[in-house]
Amino acid sequence: MRKTMYSLTLCCASMLALSCSDDSASDDFEEANGNIEQKLIKSMSLVSAQDSDENENIVLSYNTNGSLNTITTGEDTSIFVYENSELTNISGGGDTFNMEELYESPYDAFETGDVLEYDENGNPKLLEFREEEYDYNTDDYVTKLYTAELVYDDAPNPFYYTLKAGGLIDVLDGVQLNFSINPQLPEIVQARLLFPVNNLSQIVYKDEEGEIVYTINANYVYDEDNYPTSATVTAVSSDYEEQDTFTTTFTYVE
Repeated sequence: MRKTMYSLTLCCASMLALSCSDDSASDDFEEANGNIEQKLIKSMSLVSAQDSDENENIVLSYNTNGSLNTITTGEDTSIFVYENSELTNISGGGDTFNMEELYESPYDAFETGDVLEYDENGNPKLLEFREEEYDYNTDDYVTKLYTAELVYDDAPNPFYYTLKAGGLIDVLDGVQLNFSINPQLPEIVQARLLFPVNNLSQIVYKDEEGEIVYTINANYVYDEDNYPTSATVTAVSSDYEEQDTFTTTFTYVE
């Protein structure tokens, strides 16, 4: 299984200028979730049921003014740099919160997919994407068309206020930053198109014939504020009859 995470910049591009509406990302989130508790993620741990070498712990630190300071996996660290309270750079290395990695997905649907349909809250519901695969019959690569059907729990995106503390919701809302981050970059445009206001709980991948090839289910335990405290994620490959399971635990700044 893969658990390497991308930087929060790419997290936005994978999870989250253009939209299905004229609303900003913050407007969409608030409209879907109402007046909710604002929580910042303090840590995330991922534990594999198959291979302990894939276990990982992600720790986030914040400045005294509440802005996101660092994200570290113990091996790599991303540092958030601000000027006049605006994000100007994300330095260092590290991979954090990439959607495909976080949910053990083998596809690049969140990086390259087109949104075909949104649900009533504005979450991307149906994606179409292409994957280049090796064909042993022709000894060449072929491009295949897939779809991804996404289902969400009636709970807020738990990363929203953490992303906001890092200045990245401002990026999605179209705030012009300095040299390091440009809201018009294709990755940021893609991020806005894919921004989820609720918590993703299922992904079903289908091939061109409509046959299910891969399914991911995340079963969450929520606290009194409807934020996840833990989850069990199961990824099943129909083609290879394989199943991977891992658990993740969230803690929040008090």
